[in-house]
Amino acid sequence: MRYLVCLACITPLFCDGGILHAETMKAVHVSDDRSGFVRGEDGAPFVPWGFNYDHDAGGDLLEDYWHEKWPVIVEDFHEMKQLGANVVRIHLQFGRFMNSADQPNRDSLQQLGRLVALAEEVGLYLDVTGLGCYHKQDVPEWYDELSEADRWKAQAEFWKAVARVCTNSPAIFCYDLMNEPVVPGGPKRRDDWLGPAFAGKHFVQFIALETKGRERHEIARQWIETLVAAIREVDEQHLITVGMVPWSLDRPGMKSGFAPDKVAGPLDFIAVHLYPETGKVDEALETLRGFDVGKPVIIEETFPLKCSPNELGRFFEESRPHAQGWIGFYWGEQPDTGAPAKTIQEAIMRGWLELFREKNPNRGEAVPAGNS
Repeated sequence: MRYLVCLACITPLFCDGGILHAETMKAVHVSDDRSGFVRGEDGAPFVPWGFNYDHDAGGDLLEDYWHEKWPVIVEDFHEMKQLGANVVRIHLQFGRFMNSADQPNRDSLQQLGRLVALAEEVGLYLDVTGLGCYHKQDVPEWYDELSEADRWKAQAEFWKAVARVCTNSPAIFCYDLMNEPVVPGGPKRRDDWLGPAFAGKHFVQFIALETKGRERHEIARQWIETLVAAIREVDEQHLITVGMVPWSLDRPGMKSGFAPDKVAGPLDFIAVHLYPETGKVDEALETLRGFDVGKPVIIEETFPLKCSPNELGRFFEESRPHAQGWIGFYWGEQPDTGAPAKTIQEAIMRGWLELFREKNPNRGEAVPAGNS
């Protein structure tokens, strides 16, 4: 259930009984020794801790409601800040931002600018994830009909347009090129750019339909380099990464083609999505170690989806030697902690948010203030 936020009480912030003293937002960059993240020229340590804000409780994507329900988004951002987050990961759909292969949608860009301004106001950094095709019905036919080379060009235009909106904002933590991209394996040509749906959404996306004799990691690296170059034409400072599936490691079994040790070069840090399973926390930790290739690592998606909150809590603690940030989920509704959970989903969310507050690595430390 939502609760009303008293805007006058946002600064100073109160979290678990302790006052978090506010500081002005400063740009985040990788530390000189590549062991983590720092803010501003003074190099104050920064530990990303936050939420994926990918859809609301009803399953609608951000662009589905960010015009009509703007006050709800404002409320959600304040709630996420009060819960202790310093980073919010947003997911932008390609079809909502591009009218054609080279013509951005000005209305969507304007609304993105409004969201960036809100993040600055509240004091939350944004992980801007792009090129989403989560709802297949919203993917333009002309986009799917493009050749691989032309599709990459259109994706580059998307990123240049987005980066123009974000380049001067201190609230941008990073650009995530795509959520869970994959290079096809085997000699056969695919007939669909999207992977199978999960809960009605297509989170996995292919960057090519066939390899044509090329090494999969070479395709992945060339694609990354293409999009990084496009962003750097517009924005030279903000961090760039890509959200990798756990089966990206170059090990026996299913592989994505995005082996971190082979594609990390153009990226500022590694982002991996890990959901520990019951009784298999050690396996998740071993997978995480495979993504530790000399650059900071963020667990960009995690949640007690396949394990208990207690097991996820253990995963948080034991992942610290290899991860420098963690991002879970928030869907715009908080359970009423004053009454018994009415559904399994509510119980899971309640357990998750309690864990999120408990394990916050930034508790008691200074947090960036908004402009309000």
